[in-house]
Amino acid sequence: MGARNRTVESQFDYGARAGVWRVLRLFADRRLPLTVYAVGRALELNPAVAGAFAAAGHEVASHGWRWIDYHSVPEAQEREEIARCVATIERLCGQRPVGWYTGRISPNTRRLVAAHGGFLYDSDAYDDDLPHYVEVEGRPHLVLPYTLDNNDMKFAVPPGFGDPDGFERHLRDSFDMLRAEGGRMMSVGLHCRLVGRPGRAAALARFLDHVRQFSDVWVARREDIARHWWTTHPPR
Repeated sequence: MGARNRTVESQFDYGARAGVWRVLRLFADRRLPLTVYAVGRALELNPAVAGAFAAAGHEVASHGWRWIDYHSVPEAQEREEIARCVATIERLCGQRPVGWYTGRISPNTRRLVAAHGGFLYDSDAYDDDLPHYVEVEGRPHLVLPYTLDNNDMKFAVPPGFGDPDGFERHLRDSFDMLRAEGGRMMSVGLHCRLVGRPGRAAALARFLDHVRQFSDVWVARREDIARHWWTTHPPR
């Protein structure tokens, strides 16, 4: 059973060994920026990738110290791991993260992130097509919602994308709808072990080329969106 589990988990190795470089090339060829949600321990184990993110000017945001469900993690431990993740990203990438996304949060996560300080936003929400503010400990806190539908994770969970064409079509339809509505934000969730596979990467490339046709669309790092929102739409 142990050997079998190691074989299954080698799909994560694919993302670190091959997929990440393919995705970075797609964005570099099109001169497009992106935000990387980096799990601290994973980044620590792959410093070459951390250096590549920094050299390309991509935003590296915090994705927790480990990819675990933090729901039952003691508050003191979660607080410590937030600090550890921030310090690791700053050490490896040369700049401290200003964005946070745990994914599987605890009841304390947002409060602990706000208390740690230095963050422009977190993305632990799926509740809107626009950034918005919530109150945390009596102060405004910016949320940039993430997405679970415009997300290659649906290649791995049912019901999901059965083929790359379905993935591309869903992204294009979402993009076209939001653009027609005007003034909306579209998030696309990518995982190097999933979209980094050649056939899926080709679908992603076609979608990126579709987006680049429109001069009225801003492809931005989440950090840039957050700075724009704080300046242009400050909390009341």
